Amino acid sequence: MATENKNLSNYNKDTIPNAKDFRFGIVVSEWNSHITEGLYSGAIAALTDCGALHKNIIRWNVPGSFELVYAAKKMIETQNPDVLITIGSVIKGETQHFDFVCEGVTQGVKDLNVLSDVPVVFCVLTDNTEQQSIDRSGGIHGNKGIEAAITAIKMAFLRQQANLGHFQNHNLIGSNQLQIEDGIAKLEK
Repeated sequence: MATENKNLSNYNKDTIPNAKDFRFGIVVSEWNSHITEGLYSGAIAALTDCGALHKNIIRWNVPGSFELVYAAKKMIETQNPDVLITIGSVIKGETQHFDFVCEGVTQGVKDLNVLSDVPVVFCVLTDNTEQQSIDRSGGIHGNKGIEAAITAIKMAFLRQQANLGHFQNHNLIGSNQLQIEDGIAKLEK
C-alpha cells in the first residue's frame, strides 16, 4: 500500500512556492461526498496555508468521478486557471464498473495533461473499501487533498517558470530554488 507508513498531510511549507498569485480550479465529484468533501477541505486548507487567496479558487461540482474530465476541460477553457485539481472517490464494488471508471478518469486526466497547457492534478481515490478512502481523506493516513494541493502549487509554479523561459539548461530558477534534474522538477531548500 503506497500510503502505509506515510502521512499524506505532511509537507514543509519552506519548500513550497507562495500560492498568492496563482488561480486554482477544483472539480469535485458529488459521489461519495463524505470522502470528496474531506479531500476538498484538505486541499483548501493547504492552499490557503501556502498563500492562496479564496477569490482565486474556483470550485465546480460534478455528479461522479467519470464527469471530472469533462468539467476539468471546460474549466480550463473558460476560467483560465493556472492549475486544476480533480477530486473524486471510487470504491470497488461487486462489478467491473470500478475498473471502467478508474481507467477512464485516469486516462482522461492524463490526456488533459498532454493536450492542455494547464496542469491537471489527479486526486481521485481508487480504494477497495470505504475505510481505505476514509483513512486517506482526513483519517489515519492524512489527507490526499492536502497532497494534491501541494502538488498543484508546485505545478503552477513550474508552468509559470517554464512559460517565462526559466528552464534553459536545467538551471536553478527563482528564489524558491525549483530545478529540473533528469526531467523531474523538484524544490530544494
